[in-house]
Amino acid sequence: MKPKITFFFILVCSIVISSQANEQGFISAVISEKGLDFIKELLVTKAISSLTPLQLPQIERIVKIPLVGNLRVVFSNITIYEINVSSSYVKPGETGIAIIASGTTCNLSMNWYYSYSTWFSPVEISDKGRASVQVEGMEVGLTLGLENQGGTLKLTLFECGCYVKDISIRLDGGASWFYQGIVDAFEEKIGAAVEHGITKKLTEGIIKLDSLLQALPKEVPVYDDAALNVTFVNDPFVNNSSISLEIDGLLTKARKAIYLNYHHKQLQPLVSCSDSPKMLGISLDEAVFNSASSLYFDADFMHLIVDELPEQSLLNTAGWRFIIPQLYRKYPNDNLNLNISLSSPPVIKISENKIDGTIYADLIIDVLESNQVIPVICISLEIQGSGLVKISENNLVGSVKLNDFTMTLKWSKVGNLRMFLIQPIMWTIIQTVFLPYANSHLGKGFPLPIVRGFTLQNAEIICSTSVITVCSDVIYEESLNLAKLLFFSR
Repeated sequence: MKPKITFFFILVCSIVISSQANEQGFISAVISEKGLDFIKELLVTKAISSLTPLQLPQIERIVKIPLVGNLRVVFSNITIYEINVSSSYVKPGETGIAIIASGTTCNLSMNWYYSYSTWFSPVEISDKGRASVQVEGMEVGLTLGLENQGGTLKLTLFECGCYVKDISIRLDGGASWFYQGIVDAFEEKIGAAVEHGITKKLTEGIIKLDSLLQALPKEVPVYDDAALNVTFVNDPFVNNSSISLEIDGLLTKARKAIYLNYHHKQLQPLVSCSDSPKMLGISLDEAVFNSASSLYFDADFMHLIVDELPEQSLLNTAGWRFIIPQLYRKYPNDNLNLNISLSSPPVIKISENKIDGTIYADLIIDVLESNQVIPVICISLEIQGSGLVKISENNLVGSVKLNDFTMTLKWSKVGNLRMFLIQPIMWTIIQTVFLPYANSHLGKGFPLPIVRGFTLQNAEIICSTSVITVCSDVIYEESLNLAKLLFFSR
C-alpha cells in the first residue's frame, strides 16, 4: 500500500474559480513547485487542526479462559488530541495529485476498564484507570483526481489511507502495573482504530471540499455593473512540478459575456516565470482588457462634461476669439462646456515590454445661452497612449500617458476651423482633463483571481506578445479560517 494525501487542494482549486467551459480561456494560472510546497505546508497545518481532537469508537474484548472464567477489557473515550508531522511532500502527476505525510506521531488518551469472574467465585474482580498512547512512525496520505465536469472542478478521491507502524500504551491508576502486559496485546486493535478514524475523517473532508467547490462563485465583481467571468475552461493540466488552469477571463455585464471576436484568435502560450522563480504565475491575454474597454463603451462609462479647466478662460467664447473668431462673433461672451465621450471602444495592444492604447473620442463644444445647451462644434480625437501596470494588493492597477493624438473636424455650426490653432488647446484638455479622469478609473484596479485570505507579495510583471504575466509569491492572512477562503474578495 502506498498511501497519499492532498488536503492542499482546496487552495489549488480556489486559485481560479469554476463554471461553464468554453473552447479557450483568456486567463491562465500556473502554480509552481514552490507554490505547491507553500500550499502543502499551510494545508497540512490546517488538516492537523481539523483532525484534533478526534474521538475513536470504544474497543471491547471478552475472552473465555478455560478453568478460570471470562476476562473483559474495555477502552473508552479514546481521543486523538495531538498530531505532529515531521516531514511531508506534494507530488503532482498524471494519475493524480498527492501529499505524503510521513514520520507522523500522534498522542491519544483513553479510559480503561478490566474485569474477570470465575466459575468458582461469584465475586467479580475489576479495576479501571486512565491510559496514554503514543503512535510513532505513522504515514498518512491520499491522492485526488481533478477534472472539469460541466465547467466545474470535480474532486475525485482515488486513494486514502493511514498506516501505523509503532504504538506504545502506558496505564495510570489502579493496579495498572499488573495489567500492562494484557493491555499491550491490544496495540493492534488500537492502531487499527487510529488508521480507520483518520482515514474516515479525511474522506469526509474531501466530500465536503468537493461540495464547497461546486458552490464557488462564477463571477468576481469588478465594477458596479460588471464582473470578471471566472468560469473554468478545459481540464487542469498537471505535470510533475506544477498545475496549470485556464478560466474564461472576459468581463461580463448583466450576466452576459462580452466576447466580440476574441474566440477566433490563437492564444499565446503562458509566459514562464522560471527566470524569477515564484509561487504563482497568472497570464492575462489582451482580450481581457479589450473586453473591459468594450464594456466601458457599451455602458457609456467614458462620458465627461467639463465645466472647469485650469485655464478657465477657455470655457467662455472670449477665450476662443483669436482661435475661432466666428464662434465669438455668433456667441459673444457666452459660457461653454466640453462634452467628451468615447466614439468607439478603446483598443489595447500588448507587446514586448510595452503596452499601447488607442482611445477614440468625440469632443463637443457646447454654448450655454439663456438656459440652453447649444452644441456648436464636434471634434473627433484619436489618442495614442502608453500604459503602465503594477500590483496593488491583489489588483492589477494601471495608468496611461499621452504619446500623440490626431484630430479632425466632425461637424461645425460656425463654419470651418483652423485645426492647427486648436491643436495646442486640445493637447492641454487631454493632458489636464481626459487622461486624469481615465487614470482615476484605471487606478481602481482590475482584480486578479486570487482566493480570499491570500495576498500577492514581491510581484513582478512581464509583458510579451499579447500577454501580461504576473509572477508572484503569496502570503496568507492567519486570522482567516479555512471556510472563509472559499469566498473571493476584491
